[in-house]
Amino acid sequence: MMQRAFHNARAWRLGADVDTDALAPGAYMKHGLEVIGWHCLEAVRSDFASGVREGDVIVAGANFGIGSSREQAAGVLKHLGLAAVIAPSYSGLYFRNAFNLGLLLLTCLDADKIQEGERLGMLLDGDTPVLVRANGQRLACAPIPEFLMDMVDAGGLLPLLKQRKPA
Repeated sequence: MMQRAFHNARAWRLGADVDTDALAPGAYMKHGLEVIGWHCLEAVRSDFASGVREGDVIVAGANFGIGSSREQAAGVLKHLGLAAVIAPSYSGLYFRNAFNLGLLLLTCLDADKIQEGERLGMLLDGDTPVLVRANGQRLACAPIPEFLMDMVDAGGLLPLLKQRKPA
């Protein structure tokens, strides 16, 4: 079970319109997430795959996850151990794929205030996530419905359904 907060997460800054091909390059789609992970974001941040650590977060511009519906684009970030992706907006397909796989997406209109390498925390105030910057500033995020947080907590939709299945 994931805890409904994170602390001291390191931010990786990306621009707007990060597409699914940058996250899970087509040339590696015949492989599993381990191989895809080594090539995740290589066209945008050549240092990402080798430098990302469990608990880090991506902070991006608008339209994160545009492009194809490939589920591996969300799965690879979960596989790499990211605590969350923070952006002002997401592709609708990417948004649903991410939560279905248990990857937390935080919609934050003030994401551009977060700097590369900055340390962040996230708390939940009811269903509303709040990002806490190292300087103490708080950035509000869009509320996340309970059923989506349940998916994140369970590790995705399938694990959640298995938990709810009667014995």
